[in-house]
Amino acid sequence: MSKINQKSKKLIPSGVWCIASVIVLFGYLGTVMGVPNMLNTIMKTAHDLLLNTVFYLMSICVITGALGRVFVEFGVVALLERTLRPLMRPIFNLPGVTSLGAVMTFLSDNPAIISLANDKRFASYFKKYQFISLTNFGTAFGMGLLVIVFMASQGYYVAPLIGLVGACCGCVCSTRLMQRFVLKAYPQYAVEDAVSKEDIEEEEEEDKKTEKTVFIRLLNAMLDGGRSGVEVGIAIIPGVLIISTFVMIFTFGPAVDGTYNGAAYQGVELLPWLANKIDFVFEWLFGFHDPHLVAFPITALGAVGAALSLIPGFISHGWIDGNAIAVFTAIGMCWSGFLSTHTAMLDSIGYRDLTPKAILAHFCGGLVAAISAHWMFWLYTLIAA
Repeated sequence: MSKINQKSKKLIPSGVWCIASVIVLFGYLGTVMGVPNMLNTIMKTAHDLLLNTVFYLMSICVITGALGRVFVEFGVVALLERTLRPLMRPIFNLPGVTSLGAVMTFLSDNPAIISLANDKRFASYFKKYQFISLTNFGTAFGMGLLVIVFMASQGYYVAPLIGLVGACCGCVCSTRLMQRFVLKAYPQYAVEDAVSKEDIEEEEEEDKKTEKTVFIRLLNAMLDGGRSGVEVGIAIIPGVLIISTFVMIFTFGPAVDGTYNGAAYQGVELLPWLANKIDFVFEWLFGFHDPHLVAFPITALGAVGAALSLIPGFISHGWIDGNAIAVFTAIGMCWSGFLSTHTAMLDSIGYRDLTPKAILAHFCGGLVAAISAHWMFWLYTLIAA
């Protein structure tokens, strides 16, 4: 049988499979949306993502990169390492300094962790397998402050906090699972340092060559960190534009009147349609009592900001309750656009080949976050009653 399979693979070149896949994909989209509308939607969605998402993320990377470099320069990172080591190592199997990444991604967005990871002195605290799992760790807290504040603005206060605890549970699952995947594929990474000692010594020697005042050190740290943020912002462009565009197209539907006009963020609603076929699973796992609620976690895969925009409509239709808010907060933080950012994040730190493992680990982490939030909210209502 193996010989027959090998012969069939030789008879059908990989290029044929590629062309067939492209024809099926765009043929399906073109049939539903119309070819001109499909092309216009793809271009306009990518253009809007570039202007309103990528540049926004780049600005976050610049600011957090500068702030992170200042923290490294003036010893905040070393202080965090000593203070939080007893907490971080047993829970996440990461150095205490990693907590800085959680804070910065919580206050901003996923790519903030890359600004820190690209700093050699920050990376020097990690073994390679731990360093790679940073993308999973940081992504679990992405846009956390925004999500919680938005939920509170809708009149929910306890549920978002329960969701935050659920997101922490999902982060533990995602981070440790990713470390397991990495060590299984590359056992040597368990002992290899993320950054060589020679690189650290060179950087420290350069800093010692000239005595610098506090002002100069502060200025250099901010500018160098901001410059690294720009580089990271450019690195995430391909992943965001390519992956997010197609996630949006398969998630969203036509215009309000039910027609396609080539506007940005229109699509064929394939993902919600598939999810509705197994809505009973989501009811058991997440406590969803309406199949429309499935749209939130699916949309959060591409952009949690777009997912949040669904909530006012859910509330107006009476589909939502405190349990859904807790689950949305947990899964919104864990799945805050990770399909688009994971690829770019791992690519920027040089481990692109591990992207499928990172996505699988984080997908599981998001499920754990949502399930944990659902049952913790159930326990809360039981106690409160």
